[in-house]
Amino acid sequence: MPRLFCAALILLAATAASAQPSQRGPTVSTVHPDVVKDLVPTGTLRVAINLGNPVLAQGTAQEPRGVSVDLARELARRLAVPVALTTYEAAGRVFEALQAGSWDIAFLAIEPVRAAEIAFTPPYVIIEGNYMVPADSPLQAVADVDRPGVRIAVGKGSAYDLYLTRTVKNATLVRAPTSAAAIELFVADKLEVAAGVKQPIVAYARSHPGLRVIGQRFMAIEQAMGTPKARLQGREPAPLYLRDYVEEMKASGFVAEALKRSNQPDAEVAPPAR
Repeated sequence: MPRLFCAALILLAATAASAQPSQRGPTVSTVHPDVVKDLVPTGTLRVAINLGNPVLAQGTAQEPRGVSVDLARELARRLAVPVALTTYEAAGRVFEALQAGSWDIAFLAIEPVRAAEIAFTPPYVIIEGNYMVPADSPLQAVADVDRPGVRIAVGKGSAYDLYLTRTVKNATLVRAPTSAAAIELFVADKLEVAAGVKQPIVAYARSHPGLRVIGQRFMAIEQAMGTPKARLQGREPAPLYLRDYVEEMKASGFVAEALKRSNQPDAEVAPPAR
């Protein structure tokens, strides 16, 4: 075979290889049939996106973006199915929609109440829960907050609402429909404390000089992917696939890159699962 012709074949092969989309994990052909059956029972991967958490998702209901959106689209690509994104204003509303069977995959914080009904992966992102108080408040540390007479504004059904419901003994939780509404309630009713995800709380305090954030976090919020337990009936392939998927997305840099693209430098990629 003439050398020139061989060289042309080698160049053509190299070009074709470079044009292929990068595969960060198992190809579609390696996916266990039960994974697709359990994760995509309708033929379309229905994903719940929580726009109430700006670390995970930004944009609009029509054009959401962020790390959770990127993970959802990549998962659908690997399963070779179309994806449908449904946005919600709060994590509590995502969990409520579980009862109606409205989604196949959701991005929520790991919480015991939720884990009773959702099969969670290990976390892919860890964010912090912080308190915001008036600038002249005598409350200086997390330990100061849980005392009689202190009212804490929280978003109903949020991870930090569920956590504080279990752990607060003396303060009173005042719930608003969403995390954003909790901040509005805190300001309007002159409550002593607002609880929330660090990034939006810090941003709000920065633009309102009469407020400050207590530096110490009151909780670490482990964000994970989850799928409804009810449909699994004890089958393991789908949860194991999602676990491996999340672990690979962390290890490959996919999660870190998605956070960077969505301007979330303070969010921490979760460590490898043990």
